[in-house]
Amino acid sequence: MFSRRHPFLFFILVFTAIVLAFMTIMSSLFVVSSQKPGFDLGEKVGVVEINGVIHSSRYVLEDLKRFRETPSIKAIVVRINSPGGAVGPSQEIYREIEKTLENKTVVASMGSIAASGGYYIASAADTIMANPGTLTGSIGVIMSYTNLQELLKKIGLAPVVIKSGEYKDMASPVNELEPDEKAILQSFTDDIHQQFIADVARGRNMAVSTVAELADGRIYTGKKAKALGLVDQFGNLADAVEMAGRKAGIKGKVTPVYPPKRSRFSILELILGKSAKELFDLPVRNEGVSGGYLYRPGV
Repeated sequence: MFSRRHPFLFFILVFTAIVLAFMTIMSSLFVVSSQKPGFDLGEKVGVVEINGVIHSSRYVLEDLKRFRETPSIKAIVVRINSPGGAVGPSQEIYREIEKTLENKTVVASMGSIAASGGYYIASAADTIMANPGTLTGSIGVIMSYTNLQELLKKIGLAPVVIKSGEYKDMASPVNELEPDEKAILQSFTDDIHQQFIADVARGRNMAVSTVAELADGRIYTGKKAKALGLVDQFGNLADAVEMAGRKAGIKGKVTPVYPPKRSRFSILELILGKSAKELFDLPVRNEGVSGGYLYRPGV
């Protein structure tokens, strides 16, 4: 018999089968549980969290849509602890908040930091609540890359590039940035910056010229931001939940509700000590130059 001739290999196969079966069962249970809203007992306020650098909008969009379509959720608080991140995901979240405002109140609650893309997202809400010491602002766009030309010369490596267009390798880390290339990148950055200014002005009901004067990339404390009209009130997360509930007409105690927790189990994480998302993000984060709504000091 195979088990007698190859006991070690037989054990590995059986163990693998058990692990796969366990993973399948757990995944099925998670899918079933995640489909149950759990918001059907009384009127509540949904809390959507945005933490860390914004690389993707997927889960935030899902959570906003879930709360928007749940009748018992009368208002939403978007809790932001983020220095910003990629432009596209920030704009997608901003747009989803705009859609949500058509039938539900949305209050932005700033934690320790809500800068650049973090502030961009907050500006779409009905009301922005921050702490006096919250780090916010940084209304601007940053684009950077590292030039490795001198290093390659020292170690004797000569890059070879074959391209289909004059600017296909623009801002390559192995070539000097030419004046015309720099002008193109500056124009690209300015365009995205103007989009940032226009959306903040629309969301905050401020003049574009007023926002433009504040949009030089500098950071503000929550106290300074309130004085400049970038923040409405001071308060913590509990205050934001209370405000959202009252604005939505909830009587009595205002109860916050969070989206169902997503499964974090991953065989890749078990083996390599990293989540699958982190592994797939690594090549993207090192993929040369890119523009972002990101507060990144020291660059």
